[in-house]
Amino acid sequence: MRLNLDAAAVPARLAGVEKFRIRGGAPLAGTVPVSGAKNAALPCLAATLLTAEPVRLEGLPRVRDIVTMERVLGTLGESCEHQNGATTITVGTIEGAHAPYELVRTMRASVLVLGPLLARRRRARVALPGGCAIGARPIDLHLQGLVRMGATITVQRGDVVAEAPGGLRGADITFPRITVTGTENLLMAATLAKGTTVLRNCAHEPEVVDLAELLAAMGARVHGAGSSTIVVEGVAELSGARHRIIPDRIEAGTYVTAALLAGRGVRIQGCRPQHLTAFLATLEESGARLEVDPDAIYVPPQDRPLRSTSVTTAEYPGFATDLQAQFLTLMTQAEGVSTVTEAIFENRFQHALELKRMGATIEVSGRLAKVWGPTPLQGTVVMASDLRASAALVLAALVAEGETIVDRIYHLDRGYEGMDAKLAALGACVERFNPGPFQ
Repeated sequence: MRLNLDAAAVPARLAGVEKFRIRGGAPLAGTVPVSGAKNAALPCLAATLLTAEPVRLEGLPRVRDIVTMERVLGTLGESCEHQNGATTITVGTIEGAHAPYELVRTMRASVLVLGPLLARRRRARVALPGGCAIGARPIDLHLQGLVRMGATITVQRGDVVAEAPGGLRGADITFPRITVTGTENLLMAATLAKGTTVLRNCAHEPEVVDLAELLAAMGARVHGAGSSTIVVEGVAELSGARHRIIPDRIEAGTYVTAALLAGRGVRIQGCRPQHLTAFLATLEESGARLEVDPDAIYVPPQDRPLRSTSVTTAEYPGFATDLQAQFLTLMTQAEGVSTVTEAIFENRFQHALELKRMGATIEVSGRLAKVWGPTPLQGTVVMASDLRASAALVLAALVAEGETIVDRIYHLDRGYEGMDAKLAALGACVERFNPGPFQ
């Protein structure tokens, strides 16, 4: 089956209120390609604000969050041209500085434009992002760091208004807690600051390293990305560049989980297994048989049930919080009692209630979920509460008896490129449909 992931068709499709209809029990087999990492693509798109020259990004996933970020860039005077699997971002004659609430409210990562705008255009007005279904994710660390770099920041009518008329200056900044987007925002701001900036207690995520590689290709002087301390020597200007986005480690982990649940031999192609070390180690602890290549993970037919395994989410290189919901679904089919502790975000077990409606035996207390397995799952109507929760419900539907309707698929479309097409190509019985306004 040929996957139809045409870039031009995606925004219109994402605009609908759609659902998945999945009939469980179909075996999965074949090869599934991994798309570019949404969480790497977003800061790389924001980094294009640091230069007046075109930037060509290859491997951008065509998902809702990318479309939203491109719209944000459009309000700031940039245009995005899609051709031959790549996106070229260019600056127009008018350079804006206001990222409005109607766009920022739909995607918290829009705040990543703050640092680049302030660094190059020396002013920025970015709406404060609203609440989040998986818990509070404040931007106070971003703002504190920018103030240390010489910015003046006020809040006016729900917008962060930042100014640095004389430009930003280097500073020594220690994050009181690890923050991925905070690390990325200040890293971008520091590239054009006067002098040297030292960022301490930084996030180690591969997406931070990917951003640093793009910035280096643009002429930035960045040292230590991927470690706790990043040193940036400011330069006067940055140039255009060409860069390929890294594969999506969370998407890869999601399809590995699907293969363990319902697979009869599935190869996850075009990923970087080294970005999934903690996740893969946990799966092997549970008894999963995996064959790992430099750019692929093959999940052969499993000859015995998985064992219950307990896990606690952690910052990279620990077990990713973005794979917690998928792992919880997997443990409903493992033998024994497992516990999943969510140490990164509060309120990130909303999918557990929907899994219980499908027959799972799960008990949630604060940040800890206890799972008893294996438990037969039954198809029903379930509702996604966030991006990774929707993936967990789709995974559960693959092994549930009968038909499952997964509502609010727009959450899934924020971060998974053509999941229905990719699963169908493996043999899943999955259909995307729009029930209409009165159904």
